[in-house]
Amino acid sequence: MLKKNPVISIITVVLNREKTIEETIKSVLNQKYKNIQYIVLDGGSKDGTIKIINKYIDKIYYFKSENDSGIYDAFNKGLDVANGDLIGFINSDDIFTDNALDILIKYYYKYPDKDFFFGAVKKHYATLYGFKPWKIRFSWSFYSSHSSGFFIKKCAAKKVGKYNLKYKYSSDYDYFYRMIIQHKLKGIGTKKDELFGIFRRGGFSSTIPFISRTLEEIQIRIDNGQSRLMIAIILILKIIKNFDRIK
Repeated sequence: MLKKNPVISIITVVLNREKTIEETIKSVLNQKYKNIQYIVLDGGSKDGTIKIINKYIDKIYYFKSENDSGIYDAFNKGLDVANGDLIGFINSDDIFTDNALDILIKYYYKYPDKDFFFGAVKKHYATLYGFKPWKIRFSWSFYSSHSSGFFIKKCAAKKVGKYNLKYKYSSDYDYFYRMIIQHKLKGIGTKKDELFGIFRRGGFSSTIPFISRTLEEIQIRIDNGQSRLMIAIILILKIIKNFDRIK
């Protein structure tokens, strides 16, 4: 059953982001929809990040600063704390649009049978939107964005479980693969003009070497039982498409 005025848990993980964390926090706290449980996990920042977070500490449901084993370990810690009806993530480089949660709530009521929601997200090269689950077996372009664009119902998140710490770069891809293929959960994407967030350059994903990301993606596909023939075809096409980068 859908709840009236559901609680939305939002998780931000951060490490040494004094230049961007304040704008991220404000984009959460300034939402028109106010029934928010904001969780901030710092990985032991050495710059001014913690000082900035402390300016808003009375509006943050849970804050902790401690060393972790990487971004996905921090995500899991956030999931342990989150008890809202919906759970979403926004990284410390990104921001929500002013009415992001209003759009989310509209979809929450309009599509009560859906387990998760992908909102449109503006990146530096385009606005990504929609949800094409059939693409997940061979492409990353099946959804908009994990940070600022993804929300999942708490009951569905329990079925999927935690982010697998075996993967250092693309555990979110493994999470989605399990969510869609193994557990067969159902989702929906918003329209292009129903923008959840803005994804900045310079975050965690931009630091990952192409070869490292590709090898881990292949391992994720293998671990999830995907056809070896399909994996080989995907790898060959990736090499051809990105030959200049590899060279």
